Amino acid sequence: MFSFLIRPFEPRGRFQRFARLGRRLQPRFRGAALAAASLLLLVAGLAVGPSGAAAAGGTMVLYAATDRQVVEPLIDDFEASHPGIKVEYHDLNSGELYTRFLNELGSERQADVLWSSAMNLQFKLVNDGHALPHKSAETAALPAWAVWKGEAFGATFEPIVIAYNRQLIAAAEVPKTHAELTRFLEQREHRRYRLATYDPRGSGLGYLLHTQDLEANPVAFWNLIRVLGRTGVILEPATTDMLDHIASGRAALGYNVLGSYALNRAASNPNIGIVLPSDYTLILSRIAFINKQAPNPQAARLWLDYLLSRRGQAVLNRTGLFSVRDDVSSSDHSAADVRRQLGTAYRPIVISTGLLTYLDKTKRELFLSRWDAAIGPRPEAPNGTGSPAKR
Repeated sequence: MFSFLIRPFEPRGRFQRFARLGRRLQPRFRGAALAAASLLLLVAGLAVGPSGAAAAGGTMVLYAATDRQVVEPLIDDFEASHPGIKVEYHDLNSGELYTRFLNELGSERQADVLWSSAMNLQFKLVNDGHALPHKSAETAALPAWAVWKGEAFGATFEPIVIAYNRQLIAAAEVPKTHAELTRFLEQREHRRYRLATYDPRGSGLGYLLHTQDLEANPVAFWNLIRVLGRTGVILEPATTDMLDHIASGRAALGYNVLGSYALNRAASNPNIGIVLPSDYTLILSRIAFINKQAPNPQAARLWLDYLLSRRGQAVLNRTGLFSVRDDVSSSDHSAADVRRQLGTAYRPIVISTGLLTYLDKTKRELFLSRWDAAIGPRPEAPNGTGSPAKR
């Protein structure tokens, strides 16, 4: 149990300050052995610097499960600072990205870099040997929980929140914990409210977040899902769909909503409010890795280092995806601000083998079978816009 409540998390201005663009790297070589090792890395192409930037060029193919309008400022800034490289961006959902990558293995047409919010699917690809190792000053600046073996790198810091419609629910009445959410929906006077969340069959990210909640508290999780089934939950494959329902009033609440997208929407739509659950708030980080068979590995290394650099992370902050680095803060809602609000409720999803647990075929089938039994028959969402056709 936690002794505090998190206030509703509301925008106080749109990403007003930029961190300084870049920093000078001052390598320190301690002894001849370290110098020789660094030279070998440079020759092998594992160290990225001015010489690497000069040598790289052509097209860098990026597969990502991130809305194009979010990624475009990053691409524009990267191409401006690397004029010899053109980024070819493919906007895919997380499941499609995973399947497409596997289908293209061994072909001439492959991605150089994969970047997705479905941390479990990304980690499986890395763990199965599809990532090209990469180490640099930028990867070394990441928090330990956001790196795995110099192959998988968390590039964002995104709290998972409860979103709500301010016109339908007063801020003082909004559930502040997962257990409160269940009790709120069970109350007779609240049964008219509908809730939107991810369809775990149609969204790799949704499956990840729901199974993370299951790991945190199995009893509380299944109690909530049964209540969602009784109240006619709206299941959707994407955060934007859930936010559309909340903004329009078709749903009063959203559960397991990406905080980055919700904050962006709330900045332009006063009907949307946001709460960081005070029992625990999951922190997601979109995993990026370089394809071991990348057609343009040098350009891929430069893109990854740019994405993880202070410059790239400052641009990322402006788009609403918080920087994962502790030395970058260019918005009113930085990662440090979120950590201060959460205290002991802060729970990052660690990049580790634990992400593979519910990708086991038997475990997945058992989870989805129990989910279907708890949810029951799926009604159409209001105005016929629900998820049954989007599985």
